[in-house]
Amino acid sequence: MTTITCLDLEGVLVPEIWIAFAEASGIPELRKTTRDEPDYNKLMNYRLAILKEHGLGLNEIQATIATIDPMPGAKEFLDELRSLCQVIIISDTFTQFAQPLMKKLGWPTIFCNSLEVAENGEITGYQMRCEKSKYTTVKALQSIGFETIASGDSYNDLGMIQASKAGFLFKSTEQIKKDHPELPAFETYDELLAAIKAAL
Repeated sequence: MTTITCLDLEGVLVPEIWIAFAEASGIPELRKTTRDEPDYNKLMNYRLAILKEHGLGLNEIQATIATIDPMPGAKEFLDELRSLCQVIIISDTFTQFAQPLMKKLGWPTIFCNSLEVAENGEITGYQMRCEKSKYTTVKALQSIGFETIASGDSYNDLGMIQASKAGFLFKSTEQIKKDHPELPAFETYDELLAAIKAAL
């Protein structure tokens, strides 16, 4: 049976976009991510309210994204992994954020969400691709005859990790690792690659 490896994007292959933007904009409240808040809708509504309050929109965020590079070793890890099996990045980020980063990673396949943006660049809302997108996606892949391996760092990755034939935490928080001692946790791409190879 063919195996597809499903990876999270932010915190696994590239730095957290919102943390980078929080630093660039000087708004510490925007540092909150899915590592801190398990409810994604709550988190996004919180972010959009802060952006509106400060008059910031897509253009400012994209300017920060243009300065972000993949984590050291991420592209090499991804290239080697893609030579071994199919890889899909499943992210709760947005097409408008991800595209410049996909270019730097060699255009891997990504499934993510999309933003609703007004003509003046204000982010007015967002469209989730589907409910519980990471879990739903691996279950859908399994339903059409694929096995999945999954890895991520946050609360919203746990569903796809636990639903896969092998799943790994990568660069996760101490709290998540403590809450899920049954999940192997790795800090380097070499360790993660070796674990995925063994599971293939």
